[in-house]
Amino acid sequence: MGESTLAVHDLSFVAEGADVVVGRLDTGSYAVFPADGAELLRRLAEGMPLEGAEAWYESTFSESVDLDDFIDTLRELGFVREDTDAAANPGFAEERGARSAGTVRFQRLGRAVFSPLAWCCYAAVVAFWLVTLAHHSDLEPHPSQIFFTKSLLLVQVVITFGQVPLLLLHEGFHILAGRRLGLPSRLRLSNRLTYIVAETQINGLMSVPPRKRYLPFLAGMACDVLVLSALDLAADLGRDPGGRLSLSSRLCLALAFTVLMRILWQFQLYLRTDLFFVLATAFNCYDLHDASKAILKNRFWRLLRLNHRTVDENQWTERDRQVGVFYGPFLVLGFCVLAAITVFVSFPVALHYFGVAADSLGSGHINGRFWDAASSLCFNVAQVVALIVLSRRKRRQTSAQASVSGGGE
Repeated sequence: MGESTLAVHDLSFVAEGADVVVGRLDTGSYAVFPADGAELLRRLAEGMPLEGAEAWYESTFSESVDLDDFIDTLRELGFVREDTDAAANPGFAEERGARSAGTVRFQRLGRAVFSPLAWCCYAAVVAFWLVTLAHHSDLEPHPSQIFFTKSLLLVQVVITFGQVPLLLLHEGFHILAGRRLGLPSRLRLSNRLTYIVAETQINGLMSVPPRKRYLPFLAGMACDVLVLSALDLAADLGRDPGGRLSLSSRLCLALAFTVLMRILWQFQLYLRTDLFFVLATAFNCYDLHDASKAILKNRFWRLLRLNHRTVDENQWTERDRQVGVFYGPFLVLGFCVLAAITVFVSFPVALHYFGVAADSLGSGHINGRFWDAASSLCFNVAQVVALIVLSRRKRRQTSAQASVSGGGE
């Protein structure tokens, strides 16, 4: 191998227990290395010749290393710099230079939004909301608050599009929490099962110590609690002179109820929600979701004496397996949350909606109520179509990525 060296991308090394998480900030490609493998990679990244790195490893750890196989693994992970990298990503050099200079956009804004003074203001708003809620029972959340007006179409349009700025605010908090750490991030529209969601991708989050990851994960929920508080307070301030809830107050409560549902949605851990990543970080796991699901399924198949259907659990790290043994019930808890939302929220809302729609369409009169119900049903169909389009696009992207990975091998 002579004095040749290996061209390696800029990598981050974060020690987590006995292992080291190594990754590329620009692509979000990360892998867990044993300490000796991570140190060998670090030496190669610093420019140590291949022959010297192999000799160093043998003298340091008293065992030989298959350097060719090690380098092949690095290539599969995308850690080795290829000649085509610059052409495939023309902005790579510019982005890397900006990160080196610490000039990530909105970093100062992120630090201001999560400053101690800001947290004091947020706490004051939430405390004032709790006091107000304790004195006004009509502000307590209830599914009926969704129907703030008699028009089904207006309810749907306002609830659907009224959530957009609130959802973007939620994701904006995630983005700013990452930007304050100097990490690049981006926003995309996707779906989780039957939900249309916006997702924030913070590629470099695994490049910072675990204790610094909690705020980026929890920032969205903190935003939701703050928005819920503000909407309820606005509803209370918007009462008419007689103390009754005005139309604007009912509108605020309808939006507040959707925000509350988004908070409860985070407890559906089988969807890999924000809370899931908080737990995975706290347990020091890397693929807790798949490991715990596999262990739970293996238990089920063994119980039925269908051992041939079990999968090899050694494909996950020891830590993932250890935590996965008792994490399975958390997945079941997530389905329980879904069941509770379905029974106590989705069913009552659906029954009210279809009851009003049926009365309007079956009244025998072609009037405003009829067209309102018909338009509302068409709006529902359009949302289902949008969900199908997003699901198909997501599958195509996944298939395309799998094809590229397969071609690279």
